[in-house]
Amino acid sequence: MKISNPVIPGFHADPSMIRVGDTYYIANSTFDWFPAVRLHESKDMVHWNTLPGALDRVSQIDMKGNCSSGGVWAPDLSYADGRFWLVYADVKMVDGAFKDCTNYLVTSEDIRGPWSEPIRLNGVGFDASLFHDDDGRKYLVQQTWDFREYHHPFDGITLTEFDVDTMRLKPETARTIWDGTEAKLVEGPHLYKINDYYYLFAAEGGTVYAHQESVARSRSLDALSFEGMPSDPFLTNFDTPRSYLQKQGHGSLVETPSGEWYYASLCARPWHHETEAANDPRGWCTLGRETSIQKVEWDEDGWPHIVGGHGGERYVDAPKDAVETVAPADHSQHDEFESDALGHDWNTLRVPFNEAMGRVGGGELTLRGQGSLRNLHDLSLVARRWQAFDFDAETKVEFRPTTYMAMAGLTNYYSDVTWSWVYVTWDEKRNTRVIEVAQNDFGVYTSFLKDDAIVVPDDVDAVWLRTKVRTHFYTYEYSFDGEQWHEIPVKLDAKLLSDDYVNQRYGGFFTGAFVGLACVDVAGYGTEATFNYFDYRELQFS
Repeated sequence: MKISNPVIPGFHADPSMIRVGDTYYIANSTFDWFPAVRLHESKDMVHWNTLPGALDRVSQIDMKGNCSSGGVWAPDLSYADGRFWLVYADVKMVDGAFKDCTNYLVTSEDIRGPWSEPIRLNGVGFDASLFHDDDGRKYLVQQTWDFREYHHPFDGITLTEFDVDTMRLKPETARTIWDGTEAKLVEGPHLYKINDYYYLFAAEGGTVYAHQESVARSRSLDALSFEGMPSDPFLTNFDTPRSYLQKQGHGSLVETPSGEWYYASLCARPWHHETEAANDPRGWCTLGRETSIQKVEWDEDGWPHIVGGHGGERYVDAPKDAVETVAPADHSQHDEFESDALGHDWNTLRVPFNEAMGRVGGGELTLRGQGSLRNLHDLSLVARRWQAFDFDAETKVEFRPTTYMAMAGLTNYYSDVTWSWVYVTWDEKRNTRVIEVAQNDFGVYTSFLKDDAIVVPDDVDAVWLRTKVRTHFYTYEYSFDGEQWHEIPVKLDAKLLSDDYVNQRYGGFFTGAFVGLACVDVAGYGTEATFNYFDYRELQFS
C-alpha cells in the first residue's frame, strides 16, 4: 500500500499530525476561512476523512475585518492527559512591520468537539506549538516576530513554560532556544523528546520555492542550546525544481505503533503555460499548499533523514502495521441543500454562516445580498476548495434583481484581491435581467460583456451557471433549462488564482483557489438569491 502525495490535495497547509492509539489526525491552517482549523483522520495514512472544523463559533475566533490570508496560521494539535490540545494564532496583519498576532489554546476530550472556549496565550509570534515533556511540564514553542526595521523580523524560536494549574504562560521563563540557519525565516517549530535528545523541527526560507525544513537538537531546553543537523536541510525542493512536489517543509513528525517514522509537511504542485520556461517562472500553484507525507529514517548519529533524499517522493510506502480503510476516490461534491447546516466542505469568510448571509435547508440555499466580493466585513459567499486541476462546477439560481447593484452567481475566488464570477444582475438600459462575467485583479475590475451582457428572458425563473476549470484556463457557461448549455466567450487565466501570482504584489498568498456561490447587494437592500443545488465534479485527481 502506498501513500500518494499530496495525500490531502488542495489548500491544506501547515499540517500538524499526531497519532492517538491506532488513529492519525491532521490539523491544517485555514487562515481567514471558517470553519477554522481543518481536521482529518486516518487509520493508514493513505486514506483521510474530513472531520468537523475545530473552531466553529465567533467566541473562539472573530476574524471579521481580517485582511485576506490573516486569521488562523499554523495550528498545532497535540494529545496529552486524556484530551486534545489545539494552539492557534489569529493574525491581523500580513503586510508591513507588524503582524498583530494573538495565540490561543482550546481543548477537547473528543477530536470532533465540542472544543472549549479559548485561553489567550500571548502575541510573541505566530506558528506556536505546545510541547508536553515526559516530566509533566509543558512549553509553548513559537516563532518570534521582531517588528524593528533594523532587525531581521524572524527572531529565532522562543520557548516559554506553560503552567497547567493556572492554564497560563510563565513569561519570566521565556528564552530563545535556536536562531535557525543562514536560510533565515525560521518558523513553524515543533519539539519532540526522542531518546536522550530534544529535537526541534522548524521551517525556513519562506513558504515559497526556497522553502525547507531544518532540524536541530539539544540535551536540554536551555537558551541557545540547540545545534543544527550537519546535513541540513532535512526536507526541501529548492534544489529539485523538476520534482512533482515543490515547496515542501513546515510540518510535524509522528511515530507508528511499530516504530516507523513519518513526516507530514506542506507541498505544492506548480504548472506552467506552454509559452513559459519550466523553471522561470517556477510555476503557478492554483491548488495552494497541500499536505504530503514522507517516510523518515534515522542514521547512526541519531539524525533524521527523508527516505529517498531530501526532495521527498510522490509515492511513499505506507506504515507496515496500517489497516487499509475506505475513503472517496476523489473529492467531488453534490449538494441539494436538504440539511439545515452546511456540510464539511463548505466554507465562509471570517465568520461562520449566519442569518445575515442567508439560510439553508429544504432543498435551497438562500443567500442575502451583502457587500462586494472585496468586502472584509459583510459578505454572503459560501465556497469550497479547488482540489483538482480539472473540474466542472455548476449550480441553479433563482434571482430577480431590480438594480445593477444586486448580483448573484458562481465564483472562482482566491481572495478579495483576485477573483472572477458569472452572475445574474439587472440592466437598466434594456430593463431586463442579464448574465455578466467579471474579474477582479488587484483592484482592477473588468466587466467582459458590458452592454452585450446576455439577456435572461422574462419567463425564465431560474438560470443554470457552470464553470469549466482546465488547469491553465477556465471558462463559464449558462443554460435556461439545465440541458442546453452555452459557453460564454471569455477565457480566463487560472494563474491569477494562484499563490504565486498573488505573492507578486501582496504578502497574504496562503489559501489556494475556491469555487462557490455568492450574492451581492451593494445598494443595501438585501436582495436574496436562491440556489437549488451545487455540483463539483473532478475530472483529474491525485
